[in-house]
Amino acid sequence: MVVSAEVNASTAGVEILKAGGNAVDAAVATGFALAVTFPIAGNIGGGGFMVIRMPDGTATTIDYRETAPAASTRDMFLDSTGTYVPERSRVGTLASGVPGAVAGLLMAHERYGSLPLAQVMAPAIRLAEGYALSREQAERFNGYRPRFETFASTAKYFAPEAGFGAGETFRQGDLAAVLKRIAARGRDGFYRGETADLLVAEMERGGGLITHADLAAYRAVEREAVRGSYRGYGVISMPPPSSGGVALVQLLRSVEPYDLRAMGFNSSATVHLMAEAMRRVYADRAEWLGDPDFTPVPVSGLTGVNYVRERMADFNPYRADTSATVSYGVPLAGESDETTHYSVVDAGGMAVSTTTTLNGGYGSMLVVDGAGFFLNNEMDDFAAAPGVPNMFGLVGTEANAVGPGKRMLSSMTPTILETPEGELFMVIGSPGGARIITTVFQVILNVIDHEMHIQAAVAAPRIHHQWLPDVLYAERQSLSADVFMALEQRGWSVREGGRWSRADGIVVAEQASGVADDPSGLTEVETVVRARVLLGGADPRGEDTAVGY
Repeated sequence: MVVSAEVNASTAGVEILKAGGNAVDAAVATGFALAVTFPIAGNIGGGGFMVIRMPDGTATTIDYRETAPAASTRDMFLDSTGTYVPERSRVGTLASGVPGAVAGLLMAHERYGSLPLAQVMAPAIRLAEGYALSREQAERFNGYRPRFETFASTAKYFAPEAGFGAGETFRQGDLAAVLKRIAARGRDGFYRGETADLLVAEMERGGGLITHADLAAYRAVEREAVRGSYRGYGVISMPPPSSGGVALVQLLRSVEPYDLRAMGFNSSATVHLMAEAMRRVYADRAEWLGDPDFTPVPVSGLTGVNYVRERMADFNPYRADTSATVSYGVPLAGESDETTHYSVVDAGGMAVSTTTTLNGGYGSMLVVDGAGFFLNNEMDDFAAAPGVPNMFGLVGTEANAVGPGKRMLSSMTPTILETPEGELFMVIGSPGGARIITTVFQVILNVIDHEMHIQAAVAAPRIHHQWLPDVLYAERQSLSADVFMALEQRGWSVREGGRWSRADGIVVAEQASGVADDPSGLTEVETVVRARVLLGGADPRGEDTAVGY
């Protein structure tokens, strides 16, 4: 089964599973397909993280986060007075880090895939040669037209004079050529040769920093997974430079002593507890987390049970704290549509959880002329200056300062859960910038504590708090009037807004006859695997689709 943000990409992954490929083969196929059919976030010009769990329970992660070009400086986004200039880190060539997506997908395939690379990439190449746009895709392209027209190369591909229409065949010949070079030459098809020449030429035209040497030097990194537990379930997630795994384990351990089921889903007591846990965890994130290859990150200290419980010791169940009085702790040493996530489980029990991104929607808004793909604006995820928020409102410190070759901090949280008996239970992740972590957290609580079907769990309304700004965000109509009033009486500043993030997950359940109950009333997908059944949860906030066989 594959669950992703776009039906053609999910179908591409399942095509590879049906051909005898494993979950990694399918994940790689899905990743390249998303670069074609979901370019707002799917990419070969960005980066991401992948968590892999083998059928025997061993796990690993692949970090293919972008890196700062060698010519980067810590003050590159400040003007002559030392003032941060947001546009420099968000739009155009200076905003782009060295892309890692191709290196990461190829590392995963080389080490853990089973089919030939050309076969795995064939669906994406076929889609690049032409696929039918959905109504939502056509409207999204047309809506971004004013921003696409900022750059001639972007307008050339994504702002035709007549616009786009639903059902129109969208052909991306230059992108297909890039994908064919990668399929034939591996990483040299992207990081050297014609594709690299095109990317560097785009940098030189726009005053960017990425050079041939930067591209040739880029390497994905295999890292040990962050592990934790929640009510006996094992949690496997991404380590730094993703903040997601550390923060997720902290959040789960913060609320574990409380009976959330008895407290009730999105009751005032439950929302108050979750938000106070979020406040403390995001304060720690701002202070301690960064690229572990440059700055020591106390992962075991931050995720330790005693430390987390100490952080929650001053929690008042009747009154909200303020972020002015809640700072980061001192542990013992030891990223909306802007991102996209997909989950894969194969017939043999291998599972892959992958989150990938350009950072902002369509990244830097700049397409590489002659290559047809968007470049990221991940440089905005560095702390341009201490205490200065990025485009998602997150602040950072020295641990996440700009530095040559450094990986910027991320909120991506691809995660896999195991049952108390050590069997595969859930594959989950989400896009959404700063709200990724809290989205994954709440989906897990929905399934384990509130006993929701995975489809209902990803569809359920969400809340979010990130320490700064000191605001409790809630999706519109997610809180009853009584709960809203009770939270304000506790001292919360509550702000309702549109729906965010698009969680996509798979739950492995005991096989039952008939169709499993779906409390959300939404369509579900079931696929039998051995003596169990895979339940797919595709977020209705977008066109996300679960495909199984």
